[in-house]
Amino acid sequence: MALSKSRKLLVLLAVLVVVHVVFLFVRPTGASAARSPSDVNVGIVFDLGGRGDKSFNDGAYVGGTRAERELGARVRFIEPGDGSDRESGLRLLAAEGMDLVIGVGFIFTDDLTQLAKDYPRTNFAGIDFAVATDPAGNPIAPPPNVAALKFREEQGSFLVGALAALESKTKKLGFVGGMDSPLIVKFEAGYRAGVKEVCPQCTVLVGYAGVTPEAFRNPGKGKELALSQYGQGADIIYHASGSTGLGVFEAARQTGHLAIGVDADQYAEAPGHVLTSMVKGVDEAVFDVIKLVKEHRFRGGIYQLGLAEHGVGYVYDAQNRGLIPDSVRSRLEALRGEIVAGRIYVPSTR
Repeated sequence: MALSKSRKLLVLLAVLVVVHVVFLFVRPTGASAARSPSDVNVGIVFDLGGRGDKSFNDGAYVGGTRAERELGARVRFIEPGDGSDRESGLRLLAAEGMDLVIGVGFIFTDDLTQLAKDYPRTNFAGIDFAVATDPAGNPIAPPPNVAALKFREEQGSFLVGALAALESKTKKLGFVGGMDSPLIVKFEAGYRAGVKEVCPQCTVLVGYAGVTPEAFRNPGKGKELALSQYGQGADIIYHASGSTGLGVFEAARQTGHLAIGVDADQYAEAPGHVLTSMVKGVDEAVFDVIKLVKEHRFRGGIYQLGLAEHGVGYVYDAQNRGLIPDSVRSRLEALRGEIVAGRIYVPSTR
């Protein structure tokens, strides 16, 4: 009998520990996590780097909180600590019966694909979802309850590459990537193409922080790569590296050179040293897909968001206008028009 009571006590303690961990792991927003049948209930799992990356995780947060304010959505955010937490977070939200579960980042692709099969009545969306292709190179549609939200990063990167080349005094530019992966190669390829479009004699120095997702949250490595490129003569560096890019901005301040931000307006990271930022409408994409679910118009499939759809662009405002002459701005807008019209093809691979 004593042994039986001890086992029951151990089981009870184990259950309490699990419940405690779950409540620490899930970070609800809003005044209450209570649910109503009339609400749209959304779960969002951030990529490594999490909130505060001043980049696409923060963009997803902005889109989610806007949906709370304007659509009455109830949004629950999860910030994973490592790779296994990502899948656990997605599965937890799906099991709770969320109307929409969003994974922020291409590394969620396999998990979303599997969960969409396990929970066919749940809607899923993936920011930067990595769409597979068949042997002929044709895209393979994701499961019917998955919206693959993809951006034409190469197009926005082309424009900031052209800007960097037009502004460079040394004719040497730099690029710092996070994880060496097909997604980040799109940034590099577009940037290189933009540089070469307006300055064939210019060279581009390239460095990556690593080959795993950890490469997106290593500011020390970002600074090291940037200082090396500045030391080799680059006077403007474009980064596509998540919070690793914070080290690039530190290097720009330290050396007095310029940097180009990514995903969101990053001027505040190094005022006077950020020429522009290549922005992705992650906040708009998150808000729009939540709105589709709210209005019962959600459809799975591949959504391509480029210059024509205002899914990507570059920052030009009161803060950086003094760094960009009117003639350069006009040239960039002409290039934008050429890309949208299909007269300039922007590569997405090396």
